[in-house]
Amino acid sequence: MTGGFYTPLRTRASEIAASQGTPSFYRVFKRELQESLRRLQESVILKQCISHIDIVREGMGHGYKHSKAVAVDAGALVMIEGRRMVISEAIIEKLIITAHISGLLHDIKRGNENHAVAGSKEAKRILVCSGIDNRCKRYIAVAIRNHEAFKTVVPPEDEYGRLISNVLYDADKFRWGQENFTKTVWDMLEFGNIAPEVFLENYRKGIDYIEHIKETFRTETGKRYGPGIIDLGLEIGKVIYSELKEILGR
Repeated sequence: MTGGFYTPLRTRASEIAASQGTPSFYRVFKRELQESLRRLQESVILKQCISHIDIVREGMGHGYKHSKAVAVDAGALVMIEGRRMVISEAIIEKLIITAHISGLLHDIKRGNENHAVAGSKEAKRILVCSGIDNRCKRYIAVAIRNHEAFKTVVPPEDEYGRLISNVLYDADKFRWGQENFTKTVWDMLEFGNIAPEVFLENYRKGIDYIEHIKETFRTETGKRYGPGIIDLGLEIGKVIYSELKEILGR
């Protein structure tokens, strides 16, 4: 049993994050993020999607809080990228809802083998009677299928589908920054009752994986701001790694 072993390290990680401040993406695009959150909270369809998020995944660090954060960032990215692409406001509005649903449902099969593929199929089933038009349903299914890193990407059917796929991916990978090292990793360790020695053994590999995430962002906004978000997380991770080794006498 790990008990409260990780509590001081989690606290330390949060202290480092607080000293770093807010990543620039969240400062520069504060208005878009606030607008995305407002729309998310007011949508009836999105409330229906939330009901499909299993409470068990909350303990795994990939429940409602994670999915909501991904959805909000994905919606904001649609506004930013959509205007850069000179997409009409009417279409952007529709794509924001599509991105929100993709974000909320992207991890509904987390814990399953090939969870992105399984989640894509489950999203199709959930959305059958949702009132969402068929094209947007396809955008959502493909985006969920494509949200894992270092996997073969299924080509979206058009530029709007590509936008949804890309904003979901980038919004999900933003979570690998500060959020990963202050929240997600600790939730997963406690949920899985992972021994500190096992955690340390796999830590270096995990850091290397996240380092490579920096090279995979897909939207122009993600490519510009994503690596900085990841670097802040890695800064925390490296300190925690050093302190964990010291605690374990390694």
